[in-house]
Amino acid sequence: MDADKPTNQPTNQPTNQPTNKPTNKPTISPALRIAMAAILTALTVVFTYLVRVPVAPTRGYINLGDVAIYFTAFTFGPVTALIAGGLGTAIADLLAGYAQWAPISLLIHGLQGLAAGLIIKTAVKKKIASSSFSASASASSQTSSAAYRNHLPLWGIISAGLVGTIIMAALYFLAGGILVGFPAAAVEIPGNLIQNAVGILAGAFLAAGIYRAYPPIERLSW
Repeated sequence: MDADKPTNQPTNQPTNQPTNKPTNKPTISPALRIAMAAILTALTVVFTYLVRVPVAPTRGYINLGDVAIYFTAFTFGPVTALIAGGLGTAIADLLAGYAQWAPISLLIHGLQGLAAGLIIKTAVKKKIASSSFSASASASSQTSSAAYRNHLPLWGIISAGLVGTIIMAALYFLAGGILVGFPAAAVEIPGNLIQNAVGILAGAFLAAGIYRAYPPIERLSW
C-alpha cells in the first residue's frame, strides 16, 4: 500500500496584520471642564487674596493673582482663563473689602486671561504645524507632534504676556481714572506692570513644569 503523503495545502488562517485605524482623541466631559474651572477659580482667589499690597491713591491693591491667571491661560486655555481670572479676582475683591473693584476685576482679568490663552493656543498650534513630516512617517509624526505640543513656545509666552499686561494695566488705569482721577490712577501703573511680570514668569514656569510632569494635561485645554 502506498503511504499517505502529506499534502501542503494552503490554509485560510487569519493573519495578524497591523491595521492603521485612526485613534480618536479622548473626549473630555463638560462636567470635568467645569470642575477644573471651579478649582482654578479657587486657586485664583487664594493667590489674589493672600498677598495684598494696598495702593492708597486708588484704594486698590497689588497681588499675586496674575500668577494663577497666566498659569491657567498657558495650561488650560482661554475659556478656563476667562472664567477663573474674572471670577477669581472678583471674589477676592469682595472678600478683601474692595467691593468697588469686583465688577471691574471680573471684566479686566477675564479679558486678560482670555487674550493670553488665545495667543498661547495659537502659538502652540503654529509650533506643531511648523514641524513637517512625510506621510510615510505618520506614526512618528503623531509622537513628535505630541512631544512638540508639550513645550510652550517662548515667543508665544512673550506675546501672550505682553498683550495681557497691556489689557490689564490700560483698563485698570482707565477704570481708576474714572473712579478716583487719572493722576491717582497713574500711581498704580508701575505696580501693575511688576505684578504682570511676576505673573508671566511664575505662570510660565508652573505651566512648563506641569507639561513635563503630565503631558496629557493638554487635553483639558478649553
